[in-house]
Amino acid sequence: MDPVQLTIIIISFILTLLLVVLGVQVWYIFKEIRTSLVKMNSMLDDAKKVTLTVGDSVSGMAGVASGIRAALSVFKVFRKKEKDEEYE
Repeated sequence: MDPVQLTIIIISFILTLLLVVLGVQVWYIFKEIRTSLVKMNSMLDDAKKVTLTVGDSVSGMAGVASGIRAALSVFKVFRKKEKDEEYE
C-alpha cells in the first residue's frame, strides 16, 4: 500500500472514532438536560400549588375583612339611630 493511502485510512478511522465518541457525549448531554427539565417542571408545579394555596388564603382573608367591614357598618347604623333618638 502506498503511504498516502495508509495515512488517509488511518485518519479516516480516527475521525470516525472521534465522531462516535462525540455523538455519545452529546447523547449524554441531552439525557442530562431532559432530567434537569423534568426536575424543573416538578419544581414549577410545586411552586404553582404553593401560589394557589397562598392566593386562596389571601382571598379568604379578604372575605373575612369584608365581613368585618359589613359588621362595623351595621354597628354604625345602629349607633347613628341611637344618637338620632337621643336628640329627639
